[in-house]
Amino acid sequence: MKYPSEPFRIKVVEPIKRTTIEARRKIIDEAGYNVFGLPSESIYIDLLTDSGTSAMSDKQWAAMMIGDESYAGSRNYYHFEEVIRDLTGLSHIIPTHQGRVAENLLFSSVLKKGNVVPNNSHFDTTRANVEHNEGIAVDLVIDEAKDPTNLHPFKGNIDILKLEALIKETGKDNIPLGMLTVTNNSGGGQPVSMQNIKETSELLHKNDIPFFLDACRFAENAFFIKEREEGFSNMSVRDIAKKMFSYADGCTMSAKKDGLVNMGGFIALNDKKIAENIINLLILVEGFPTYGGLAGRDLEAIAVGLKEVTDEDYLSFRINQVRMLGDSLTENGIPIIQPPGGHAIYIDALGFLPNLPREQFPAQALTVALYTHAGVRAVEIGTLMFAKKDEETGEVKYPDLELVRLAIPRRVYTNMQMNYVAESLIDLHKNREKIKGLKITYEAPVLRHFTARFEIIE
Repeated sequence: MKYPSEPFRIKVVEPIKRTTIEARRKIIDEAGYNVFGLPSESIYIDLLTDSGTSAMSDKQWAAMMIGDESYAGSRNYYHFEEVIRDLTGLSHIIPTHQGRVAENLLFSSVLKKGNVVPNNSHFDTTRANVEHNEGIAVDLVIDEAKDPTNLHPFKGNIDILKLEALIKETGKDNIPLGMLTVTNNSGGGQPVSMQNIKETSELLHKNDIPFFLDACRFAENAFFIKEREEGFSNMSVRDIAKKMFSYADGCTMSAKKDGLVNMGGFIALNDKKIAENIINLLILVEGFPTYGGLAGRDLEAIAVGLKEVTDEDYLSFRINQVRMLGDSLTENGIPIIQPPGGHAIYIDALGFLPNLPREQFPAQALTVALYTHAGVRAVEIGTLMFAKKDEETGEVKYPDLELVRLAIPRRVYTNMQMNYVAESLIDLHKNREKIKGLKITYEAPVLRHFTARFEIIE
């Protein structure tokens, strides 16, 4: 089959309701034309994020019933630790209540003012946590990633020559760690090859720089390696994932993605001194090291989810459901990041709305139009999320890509619902000249996309 059918059957259903276009116009206006301000009950298909939106399995729900809520030494922590250590091979396993806390704890422990952190592409919270700790986040993704039409199989790769040049220019002592985000969320959910992971690790270690993975979607990345990289087709996805981690000194993870849960995350690393510093801070802001801001039942659900996520029938359906949506849009002339990524389809808003200039937030305008037209919530990844204004000159530096992300929750929506999303976008594309730009009326100093407010430019 071109697109595999669901490798599960539905046991419990949650009703969702449709709203009228008139009602949605009123709701989005009240939200300041920011989809983060929408009540979930006003949304028919919610593709805002794949983070924390997974449907848990029967085994995960059953596991939650054996939650040990002891403040210290919960048996669920030891199972959680065992599963993660087996998967990653890393020594110190530190739970957190979600990924951005893992990032904050890590960067608070290792960064000094002016330190540089290279990555293929930092996502919003990663960048914000680097900058909050007065570091400098540098993106070094390969040039092919900046061309939406390029079919490079591993557009998430970091540019090794650029990384080498950065180390020489900055000095290795000013780089406390290097990272790779797998898959590369900001760049279209594109995978990183095993060869690139290996080369990055070797270059950083040659310069005595620790190497960390942002491992939120490690299983999806491993599936792409199995599918696309020579020499891995006969390896299991789990063994590929273990090999990926074998090159790293540590990782941060939001388990709300490939942990298949609604809350949780962790830091895993080998450096005992850094681990001790993180744990001291963890106790202050999150909780005791054997629960780290999570209930025992959550730790158990994560342990089960990290086993289930490397099931290859599940991953085949997961990746191909995303691919099916992308192929449907492409066949109808809608420009997307090619090839389709692992967890989301990224629409090229500049290609969809060539009449709107960057200062009118074309990706945000398309996101608003999609909700208003069809009740589908997506998210902007472009000017609103990543543009930077030079404080001295006032000049705005725009990101390379202006995207609308359709992030597909795991095990939640059927292929018929994906067809509805595709048909809605096709209708919108036929009438795209009616979509109007936006101007910002309020913005926060950090992570403004969460709370910004807009009005339509008439």
